[in-house]
Amino acid sequence: MEKRTGRRRARGLSIGLALACMLGAVGASAASSTTALEGVVNVNTANLAELESLPGIGPRRAAAILDERKQRGGFHSVEEIGEVRGFGDALLEKLRPFITLTGRTTLSMR
Repeated sequence: MEKRTGRRRARGLSIGLALACMLGAVGASAASSTTALEGVVNVNTANLAELESLPGIGPRRAAAILDERKQRGGFHSVEEIGEVRGFGDALLEKLRPFITLTGRTTLSMR
Protein backbone atom coordinates (compact mmCIF):
# COMPACT_ATOMS: atom_id res chain seq x y z
CA MET A 1 0.00 0.00 0.00
CA GLU A 2 2.88 2.37 0.75
CA LYS A 3 4.28 2.04 -2.77
CA ARG A 4 0.97 2.96 -4.34
CA THR A 5 0.61 6.03 -2.16
CA GLY A 6 4.16 7.06 -3.02
CA ARG A 7 3.50 6.66 -6.74
CA ARG A 8 0.26 8.61 -6.54
CA ARG A 9 1.99 11.36 -4.60
CA ALA A 10 4.81 11.48 -7.15
CA ARG A 11 2.33 11.54 -10.04
CA GLY A 12 0.41 14.35 -8.32
CA LEU A 13 3.60 16.35 -7.92
CA SER A 14 4.47 15.81 -11.59
CA ILE A 15 1.06 17.00 -12.69
CA GLY A 16 1.31 20.00 -10.36
CA LEU A 17 4.74 20.88 -11.73
CA ALA A 18 3.49 20.58 -15.31
CA LEU A 19 0.54 22.86 -14.55
CA ALA A 20 2.80 25.40 -12.87
CA CYS A 21 5.06 25.44 -15.93
CA MET A 22 2.09 25.87 -18.25
CA LEU A 23 0.67 28.71 -16.18
CA GLY A 24 4.05 30.37 -16.10
CA ALA A 25 4.21 30.23 -19.89
CA VAL A 26 0.74 31.73 -20.18
CA GLY A 27 1.69 34.50 -17.77
CA ALA A 28 4.86 35.21 -19.71
CA SER A 29 2.99 35.47 -23.01
CA ALA A 30 0.36 37.72 -21.44
CA ALA A 31 3.07 39.97 -20.03
CA SER A 32 4.84 40.20 -23.37
CA SER A 33 1.58 41.00 -25.15
CA THR A 34 1.24 44.07 -22.91
CA THR A 35 4.37 45.53 -24.46
CA ALA A 36 2.98 44.86 -27.93
CA LEU A 37 0.01 47.21 -27.49
CA GLU A 38 -0.23 50.28 -29.66
CA GLY A 39 -2.71 53.13 -29.49
CA VAL A 40 -5.12 54.32 -26.81
CA VAL A 41 -8.55 53.67 -25.33
CA ASN A 42 -10.83 56.65 -24.79
CA VAL A 43 -12.19 55.91 -21.33
CA ASN A 44 -15.03 58.39 -21.86
CA THR A 45 -16.48 56.53 -24.86
CA ALA A 46 -15.11 52.96 -24.67
CA ASN A 47 -17.42 50.00 -24.29
CA LEU A 48 -16.81 47.07 -21.95
CA ALA A 49 -14.76 45.06 -24.48
CA GLU A 50 -12.55 48.03 -25.35
CA LEU A 51 -11.85 48.69 -21.67
CA GLU A 52 -11.00 45.01 -21.14
CA SER A 53 -8.35 45.27 -23.86
CA LEU A 54 -6.30 47.44 -21.50
CA PRO A 55 -3.54 45.64 -19.58
CA GLY A 56 -4.68 44.62 -16.11
CA ILE A 57 -8.35 45.35 -16.81
CA GLY A 58 -10.78 42.46 -16.59
CA PRO A 59 -14.57 42.42 -16.59
CA ARG A 60 -14.95 43.73 -13.01
CA ARG A 61 -12.58 46.67 -13.40
CA ALA A 62 -14.06 47.51 -16.80
CA ALA A 63 -17.56 47.53 -15.29
CA ALA A 64 -16.29 49.71 -12.43
CA ILE A 65 -14.90 52.21 -14.96
CA LEU A 66 -18.26 52.31 -16.74
CA ASP A 67 -20.13 52.82 -13.45
CA GLU A 68 -17.79 55.59 -12.32
CA ARG A 69 -17.97 57.27 -15.74
CA LYS A 70 -21.76 57.27 -15.57
CA GLN A 71 -21.78 58.72 -12.03
CA ARG A 72 -19.28 61.46 -12.91
CA GLY A 73 -20.72 62.27 -16.30
CA GLY A 74 -17.35 61.37 -17.79
CA PHE A 75 -13.76 61.66 -16.67
CA HIS A 76 -12.17 65.12 -16.73
CA SER A 77 -8.63 64.03 -15.87
CA VAL A 78 -6.62 60.82 -16.10
CA GLU A 79 -6.08 60.96 -12.34
CA GLU A 80 -9.84 60.48 -11.79
CA ILE A 81 -9.50 56.98 -13.23
CA GLY A 82 -7.22 56.15 -10.31
CA GLU A 83 -10.18 56.79 -8.01
CA VAL A 84 -12.21 53.95 -9.56
CA ARG A 85 -12.84 51.06 -7.17
CA GLY A 86 -10.10 48.44 -7.58
CA PHE A 87 -7.50 50.85 -8.92
CA GLY A 88 -4.29 51.97 -7.32
CA ASP A 89 -1.40 54.21 -8.25
CA ALA A 90 0.59 51.36 -9.81
CA LEU A 91 -2.25 50.30 -12.11
CA LEU A 92 -2.94 53.89 -13.13
CA GLU A 93 0.71 54.35 -14.07
CA LYS A 94 0.65 51.10 -16.04
CA LEU A 95 -2.43 52.29 -17.96
CA ARG A 96 -1.43 55.92 -18.48
CA PRO A 97 0.24 55.36 -21.90
CA PHE A 98 -2.86 53.53 -23.17
CA ILE A 99 -5.68 55.82 -22.05
CA THR A 100 -7.08 59.10 -23.30
CA LEU A 101 -10.06 61.27 -22.48
CA THR A 102 -10.75 62.48 -26.02
CA GLY A 103 -10.59 61.16 -29.58
CA ARG A 104 -11.22 57.66 -30.77
CA THR A 105 -10.14 54.33 -29.36
CA THR A 106 -7.25 53.00 -31.43
CA LEU A 107 -5.72 50.33 -29.18
CA SER A 108 -4.48 47.30 -31.07
CA MET A 109 -1.82 44.61 -30.90
CA ARG A 110 1.37 45.23 -32.87
